[in-house]
Amino acid sequence: MPKNDLQGTLDLLVLKALAQMGKLHGYGLALHIQRASDELLRVEEGSLYPALHRMEQSGWIGSEWAQTETGRRAKYYRLTAAGRKRLDEAERDFEDLVKGVRAVLRYA
Repeated sequence: MPKNDLQGTLDLLVLKALAQMGKLHGYGLALHIQRASDELLRVEEGSLYPALHRMEQSGWIGSEWAQTETGRRAKYYRLTAAGRKRLDEAERDFEDLVKGVRAVLRYA
């Protein structure tokens, strides 16, 4: 049974951002999600970094340290092959979740 809950939404957003943008550091991920959502979504540090750690442990993302454009060291994340597969599954799961929520909202 697919994971049809809101908990996986942050994973979906992060994996999609990495698929779209390539390598990004944590702040860049949060900024991309905020901008891509027309400022409707904000990812807080307290949620993002534990999620990145968990996704790295799951093998969905990899990381490496590098310098930012401003010369600061930051950990850059990238999507792995396993992450690409998880992204495909997460997109399908999210579509099912949206269908379920719409059905409840239309219920008479």
